[in-house]
Amino acid sequence: MKHFFSSSRLLSFLSSFALLVSPLFADTKPNFIVILADDLGWGDISCQGATKIQTPNIDRLAREGARFTDAHSPASVCSPSRYGVMTGLSPWRLHRTGNGYKLKKDRLNIASMLEAQGYRSAAIGKWHLGYGKDWNQKRITGPLEVGFNYHFGVPGNHNDQYRVFIENHDIFGRKPGEAYRVVNDGRDLPEGVSQPRVEDQVDTTLTAKAVGFIREQKDQPFFLYFTPCASHTHITPAAKFRGTSQAGLLGDYIQELDAHVGDLLATLDELKLSERTLVIFSSDNGGTPNDFKGSQKMNLNLASEAGGVREKFHTAKQDARAMGHFTNGPWHDGKGSPYEGGHRVPFIARWPGQIPAASTSEQTICLTDLLATFASIVGAKLPDDAGEDSFDILPALRDPSLATPIRPITILQADTKDDVLAVRSGRWKFTESKNGKKKTLYDLTQDVGETKDIAAEHPEVVKQLSAQLAQAREAGRTRK
Repeated sequence: MKHFFSSSRLLSFLSSFALLVSPLFADTKPNFIVILADDLGWGDISCQGATKIQTPNIDRLAREGARFTDAHSPASVCSPSRYGVMTGLSPWRLHRTGNGYKLKKDRLNIASMLEAQGYRSAAIGKWHLGYGKDWNQKRITGPLEVGFNYHFGVPGNHNDQYRVFIENHDIFGRKPGEAYRVVNDGRDLPEGVSQPRVEDQVDTTLTAKAVGFIREQKDQPFFLYFTPCASHTHITPAAKFRGTSQAGLLGDYIQELDAHVGDLLATLDELKLSERTLVIFSSDNGGTPNDFKGSQKMNLNLASEAGGVREKFHTAKQDARAMGHFTNGPWHDGKGSPYEGGHRVPFIARWPGQIPAASTSEQTICLTDLLATFASIVGAKLPDDAGEDSFDILPALRDPSLATPIRPITILQADTKDDVLAVRSGRWKFTESKNGKKKTLYDLTQDVGETKDIAAEHPEVVKQLSAQLAQAREAGRTRK
């Protein structure tokens, strides 16, 4: 005899079944936290040689996990790099200039991939991957349209002209019945918002939101994409951190970032989630060697004037260098350049019981690899039209001593003008202009500063890497 459920009874049964299986599901699916700092250089943390700045919480991640010394951002500037992180597609394939990259629904990304696996995801912090154009519509489209369940963040950065946070589909603190409008007539704050952002409180606010999300999702698998604004200009650390480092405001700001990392780790410890959470710490590109002089023609909106921050932010990078701090360590140049300082970034991964503690890897990896790696961990198969430049680095995470290269080559967008590509392959650093007329080659084992172009001395290497680059262009992918 057959029995049939009514639709209401079926929904009730499925809801009860979901409650029964959710604890088991949560135990078998690890949580993922990606902490992507902004403009943090390879040498900005103490576990990578910084002596004027102390980063005990980031160092803790390295002590309890693996530090990758040859990790790279997909691009040497913000928006294209973040596009590559989320999609596993190298941004240079889009042939765009500047920072106007945008995620679209038809492109699989980390959040949408994990959503299909039962995860809840939050994008908290700097977004820089596109919103709807009209912010006075009832729904501002953005992260929630591409797989995230919650969003609280800043549109471009804490120095952008918008001076607001976006929460889910609306401006945070919008005045009811009033239109939001950026004004350029000498006023510092936009119209139509009752709670404009306060520059030296931005990362504190973002961290509180991130901690809240972790607490709310503690009983089910989650993905937190946490993107604080430090250490991007303006260099505006919260008042209690000013004067705490030996590298001026920049060092103070990085030490504030470290404290916020500590807040997340303490929350995981408290909720007993550390053992089943993979934490990745990295940066969207290398540090910028120079200071940003302007302030969008507006005065900084500060909670505290202590420490002369309003004047000193203009020279924070210069001051740190004068005090003996080198943001990109031994690597040449920085953000926006094709040199290693522009795209070689910190990368630390902690997953207790899965990643050996206090380990170091020399594998050349790229942040585009997160999509394939997370998919591998949860047992999801990437379709052919997704993550074309994403490699599964889980073998290197579990065995940081792995010597066999996971990536044949790593191709990086090296400037904001779509003019130069940088290629890494073992000891070699190769660059090629868009038209192919200018090619350079450096041996990083002998010349970390990329001071001597040896392309003419090694034509066979130039030929090989040129051919591999051409093949990658033609194939539209590097992942097999």
